[in-house]
Amino acid sequence: MHMNLKGKVALVTGASRGLGRAIALALGRAGAAVAVTDLLIENTENDNPALKEYSPLAGHFAQQGTVKTQATAQDIEAMGSRSRAFKMDVVDSEEVTRVMQAIENEFGTIDILVNNAAVMDNLGKFDEQKPERWQRDLNVNLTGTYNCSRAVWPGMVKKGWGRIINISSVAGLMGAHMQPSYGATKAGLIGFSKSLAIEAGRNGITVNTVCPGFIATEAVQLYDERITERIAKRTALKRMGRPEEVAEVVAFLASDAASYITGAVIPVTGGIDLLTL
Repeated sequence: MHMNLKGKVALVTGASRGLGRAIALALGRAGAAVAVTDLLIENTENDNPALKEYSPLAGHFAQQGTVKTQATAQDIEAMGSRSRAFKMDVVDSEEVTRVMQAIENEFGTIDILVNNAAVMDNLGKFDEQKPERWQRDLNVNLTGTYNCSRAVWPGMVKKGWGRIINISSVAGLMGAHMQPSYGATKAGLIGFSKSLAIEAGRNGITVNTVCPGFIATEAVQLYDERITERIAKRTALKRMGRPEEVAEVVAFLASDAASYITGAVIPVTGGIDLLTL
């Protein structure tokens, strides 16, 4: 009963695949109307060389045809919930405002925001890191969350109810080898969430952070098999997580069952953060 999200409007960023897609599906399954947003969307033209330069992972998935933004919306509608796909770059605050307005015109005030959009392909030793990649990671992973949260804030305050759920990472808890910008931005999300939760509470809004560990998304499946085996052995549960296992936690936090939870940081890691050998 408490997991019923009928009558609620949800927005999930970075939902073309992986965790974002699984989260959007879980919210739709619970009855919410879901706006599925992503930088990439099927049947649109991309400047593939520029996209690959900006984000090698995004460029790879665009070229491989594994983008499922519209397909995710169609899958949600097949469940009986309303949904629509929107192309949205979380870094572009003006575009965020336009898309949010379009979503509210179609579905109503946004009740649930899941800030999932992120980049994680800036790999390398610290002295080899490029300043422009550092800035890109800050823009997408941290400022993108700020832009989207700021856009939904007035509607949630007016309604006196809202859920903001930020997808961080175990890297925000432990750090990330050869990924200083990723670890820093994911840790920054935790600080942002806790700070915003203090102010949000008086307006009936909860703000929480979910920290996934190594989840078997399309991106992680690109890792060398020896690396994934090593990671699995290091977790207490001795396996990778499934996207659905993160998505169900998000759906819980979006529901009335989690009405007294705010400012929380919830690891969904299989116990890798326990440093099990």
